[in-house]
Amino acid sequence: MSKIIYKIPNNFQLPRRIERLGEMANNLWWTWHPDAEKLFTLIDPVLWESIYHNPISFLKKVERQKLNLVVNSKDYLGRYDQQLEMFDRDIKREPKKIIDHGLSEDDLIAYFSFEFGMHESLPVYAGGLGILSGDHLKEASDSHIPLVAVGFIYNEGYFSQRITEDGWQEIRDYKLNLAEMPVIPLYTEDEQFLTIKLELPDRDIEARVWLVQVGNVPLFLLDTNVETNTPEDRKLSARLYRSDPEIRLIQEMLIGIGGVRLLRKLNICPAVWHMNEGHSAFLILERMREFVVDGMTCEEAGEVVKQSNVFTTHTPVPAGNDQFPVWLIEKYYSVYWQQLCKDKQSFIDLAKQKSTYGDLFSMPVLALRFSNQRNAVSELHGMTARSMWKELWHQDNADNVPIQHVTNGVHMGTWVARRMSHLFDQYLGQDWYQFMSDPGRWANIDDIPDAELWAVHMHLKRKLIYFMNERARKQWASGFIHSNQVIASGVLLEPYSLTIGFARRFATYKRANLIFNDIERLLASIKDPHRPVQIIFAGKAHPADEPGKLLIQQVYRMVKDYNVAGRLAFLEDYDINVARYLVQGVDVWLNTPLLPNEASGTSGMKAAMNGVLNFSILDGWWHEAYNGRNGWAIAPENRVDKSEMQDFSDAHSLYSILENEIVPLYYSERTKDNIPLGWISRMKESIRTLAPQFNTRRMLKEYMDLMYKPAMKKES
Repeated sequence: MSKIIYKIPNNFQLPRRIERLGEMANNLWWTWHPDAEKLFTLIDPVLWESIYHNPISFLKKVERQKLNLVVNSKDYLGRYDQQLEMFDRDIKREPKKIIDHGLSEDDLIAYFSFEFGMHESLPVYAGGLGILSGDHLKEASDSHIPLVAVGFIYNEGYFSQRITEDGWQEIRDYKLNLAEMPVIPLYTEDEQFLTIKLELPDRDIEARVWLVQVGNVPLFLLDTNVETNTPEDRKLSARLYRSDPEIRLIQEMLIGIGGVRLLRKLNICPAVWHMNEGHSAFLILERMREFVVDGMTCEEAGEVVKQSNVFTTHTPVPAGNDQFPVWLIEKYYSVYWQQLCKDKQSFIDLAKQKSTYGDLFSMPVLALRFSNQRNAVSELHGMTARSMWKELWHQDNADNVPIQHVTNGVHMGTWVARRMSHLFDQYLGQDWYQFMSDPGRWANIDDIPDAELWAVHMHLKRKLIYFMNERARKQWASGFIHSNQVIASGVLLEPYSLTIGFARRFATYKRANLIFNDIERLLASIKDPHRPVQIIFAGKAHPADEPGKLLIQQVYRMVKDYNVAGRLAFLEDYDINVARYLVQGVDVWLNTPLLPNEASGTSGMKAAMNGVLNFSILDGWWHEAYNGRNGWAIAPENRVDKSEMQDFSDAHSLYSILENEIVPLYYSERTKDNIPLGWISRMKESIRTLAPQFNTRRMLKEYMDLMYKPAMKKES
């Protein structure tokens, strides 16, 4: 790198014996090491919860007296020394690699994503794409894969959700206080902010750079809140997924063009450029421009850059991909295209996609055309993507389209509950985490006594119920919600009934209301006094998605209805923290997308790692995962033509399986200690078959073999 100054804040005034807590707080490594997180909670658990698990804010606010108490505790200092030893070991690149990737430090991968979801203390993510990106970085750190990442800081985050008494989603704006977040400002040698510049026809835009350290992976985040920018431009990176296409275009120019310029400025020379979805595809044009300036033709430059580009598509429908009208491209690329192509039309043709409204400049088309390595995110999604884009290759047979698939995985260190992880330590071996992708290691899951597995599960279930009750208590104490909203928050739920979780983005194709297709049939299940069922909903709709917001309203009104007897709940403001409680604490994870619109899905994987059983449409990852014994499949054979008929068919299958299989299994075969043996047998089958396959360790190994290594031919 060039000489860039990393000013790591260290104004915590900690006792010398534990002063490196400040260093750990500024590295998100602790977020996937629960015993490291305990170093903060043990100091002051009430404060830790009140500042929403933000270690920077915590160390600034904690009382000196509480710090002195732990310094005098042998137990605490023993924990501290042990975690510090692990921290030092993990953030260094040791010669021994967990993944035998055979790379040198020069074989660097640059990973671009519009959002990164790593922890609730850094809310610069919206949902699944961001969580996957965060898990990707954590696994790269665990596996010592040389990787850097580029994204945006988003000073106003996504949005905080509030549900009104009538069930309408309201948006609460907030601004991040970067001085109290685990982000590190970068400066030049003369102590000026490190910035990059994007030239537009009528003005220049500057973006300063922040660093988030994710283990040994650096994540560089761009921020346009710079004094030299206009007031409008200062807000370009304020919030993600803006609906205005002009703002979105400039954002994507910033991350693509600006991201390349940032890495050049830092003297970072990636061997592979990985675009996670099409938002960053303008990096292709910037890299081509560099070669054209050096004397290549546009065509020659395109052939060179495509060798080292990797593109991952997540969207199974064309309308879900970013595409811009030609006039907007002409407005902002009126000078830029002259540095690349002979004429304007040649430039537009690089990413042209025809539509009923005229030609469009398509970001996924640009990425697909100029990446030799392309992948979907599940086997079924690969089939959908090849069919969707076959015209790009002038193919009638979609099987000949060169789009592979790498099925998503989840980062086990982040999502497996601490107590469940300790149970695995005891019965699978202390080194199970290192060998998590080895099915043979998970064959030992039967060694876990049923009573111990059930005890851990019930502990996690009680934690979920307690979390919901405390959340409702705080909302009620605020004086801003009605009493029936408190009930809707889940205060009447208890840990002994069969509990189903449904939590995801409220897009219409995910059909959160499918379970309400036959209300009377549903009520018969949830109100059965001998075998009751509870259902917890959570999720946000995009601020511009009116049908999604109407869906939330429909679900919320049903949750509030007195006829459901308090057996339904809606947790507002769904985020990583809420997700952890849900995927670890429910009994069943429900997923009801309209097939084949779920590209992959990862929430069910997180649930499965914790012994939660999946109950899902055979779409996305579940199409590969279901074996008949590790969960349940909704309507596997019933495919019809019209969506309303499909809803009826899928709902009928859902009710039948719930009534005849799930509920009886949960409440039957109980021992004298009230342990459901049949249910636990299925829990073990789920963990045994899903844990080794749907984790990021396996996912990164496949990216290495199928995507990264083939892309590592050096640029000429």
